[in-house]
Amino acid sequence: MKKWTTAKIRAAKGKEKLACLTAYDFTLARIADASEIPLILVGDSLGMTTLGYANTLPVTMRDMLHHTAAVARGTKNALVVADMPFLSYQVSIAEAIRNAGRFLQEAGADAVKIEGGAIRRECIEALTGNGIPVLGHIGLLPQSVNQLGGFKVQGKSREAAEVLISDAKTLTQAGVFAIVLECVPPDIAALVTAAAAVPVIGIGSGPACDGQVLVMNDILGLSGDTPPKFVRQYAQLHSVIQNAFASYRDDVNHGNYPTTEHSYATIRPACSQPE
Repeated sequence: MKKWTTAKIRAAKGKEKLACLTAYDFTLARIADASEIPLILVGDSLGMTTLGYANTLPVTMRDMLHHTAAVARGTKNALVVADMPFLSYQVSIAEAIRNAGRFLQEAGADAVKIEGGAIRRECIEALTGNGIPVLGHIGLLPQSVNQLGGFKVQGKSREAAEVLISDAKTLTQAGVFAIVLECVPPDIAALVTAAAAVPVIGIGSGPACDGQVLVMNDILGLSGDTPPKFVRQYAQLHSVIQNAFASYRDDVNHGNYPTTEHSYATIRPACSQPE
């Protein structure tokens, strides 16, 4: 299988649906890559899934570089996209270029993702103009959760829907290779997808999008909580892993592990030769 590139992702518009996933470590990134997932997003959602925060806001550049590098080491064919964390691109264009460049230069990412519509046009143009591919993100913006008043469906009014369509066109003109559209009603998502000349990758935005992206922990049932409405769980690994840990605990407590099967043989000294 050939390496997925931003050009290949862009060319998939209207030709094939893109099944994308998040990943945060080497092991699961390698499994996702072996499963022929075309795009792996190292999401700042690692704040909740991996670091135990309530939202994405505390996630730092150091966190993201560390996890992106691990994912990149486990990936051969998928396009690796690094989420730029809160305040890593909003302060200035120069700082955005510097931070985005670190993801490519230090962590081995192929592209970066930033949140926001028309307000990010100048930033996206600067990044792409300096050789840094950008995945856009509109709809529900997790980094703006405090301003939005929570994780709420976006684009429910006619005015809001028109803004999303306009944002999709603006981001396309600014040079993004694809756009994430989060938590938007399916009929509005269909209009946004039709309006954008690049693939629109939905999350909680219905089936009309050009692709889907989900948090890996959600589809594997690793969170232990009730997943969002839009998630289909393909496994229940939380209970599988918990049961495995409990079985190990019981075996150790009752002296059933380790056994001779799990022990090394005694090394006997060689017999001395008779005089």
